[in-house]
Amino acid sequence: MSIFIDRTTKVLVQGITGSEGSFWTKHMIDLGTQVVCGVTPGKEGQVVERLPVYHSVARALREHDVEASMIFVPPKLTKDAVFEALASGIKKIVTMADGIPLFDMVAIRQAALEHDALVIGGNTSGVISPEEAMMGSFPHWIERVYKKGNIGVMTRSGSLTNEVTAMIVKEGYGVSTLIGVGGDPVPATRFAQMLPYFEQDDETEAVVIIGELGGTMEEEVADAMMQGIFTKPLVAFLGGRTAPKGQKMGHAGAIITGGKGSVEDKIEALTKAGALVAERPSKVGLLLEQLQVKKK
Repeated sequence: MSIFIDRTTKVLVQGITGSEGSFWTKHMIDLGTQVVCGVTPGKEGQVVERLPVYHSVARALREHDVEASMIFVPPKLTKDAVFEALASGIKKIVTMADGIPLFDMVAIRQAALEHDALVIGGNTSGVISPEEAMMGSFPHWIERVYKKGNIGVMTRSGSLTNEVTAMIVKEGYGVSTLIGVGGDPVPATRFAQMLPYFEQDDETEAVVIIGELGGTMEEEVADAMMQGIFTKPLVAFLGGRTAPKGQKMGHAGAIITGGKGSVEDKIEALTKAGALVAERPSKVGLLLEQLQVKKK
């Protein structure tokens, strides 16, 4: 089974009438995603990609069964949109906006934990199970990148994701589910939270994480491996190896604090836990072979 979303998952799109919302809704449907309706306040009665649009999530749920919400709204409106979905009982949410206010993200993460929900984002491309379904903005039609297979991928980066995943496919592998947790300082869901889902997934033989300097998410993955929470093979590629020391970097999540967060710290922790760390994207597939991961 896929992680987070598959062809049976019924999806609502908040912000469906906007240019981004309508564009990516079409591509989500083209891939096979079961999008059932959309929501834009004040636009009830409109139709987008043959889908009915409602004024609110609550109104939409009166007419449709919905399991997940894909949110395409501006950063300052994201918190309200996420809270609306959570209040309606939706447990799977993806929000893409880049630049969501920090305290809004703190509130979103806290609310997700309180509702026992998974909120992916912000600052993410979303979630995709190739040849199955997606919630987000992946160019799924690029077969050399988005090929179905047995490697789970989690990423903090947008720009590196296509490159690393292409190298996985080049070596004869494919992707079970790819999750972009997002690159902001406070993502709603962290790498380590998703590891148990990949651990339980029969279709995932190994996991690749695409990390970078700053934060502690990669060290948390190492801790999960040390504790036996995740036992499958894991390969990591970390951006920022050549970043100058002591200099502030532009990426919102690239902040080194408290003796943690440097690429060197992450490599040491992951290696100690039994993961293999690729020096460059082209080595990721080779390291999967080194770990004797079957090709599917």
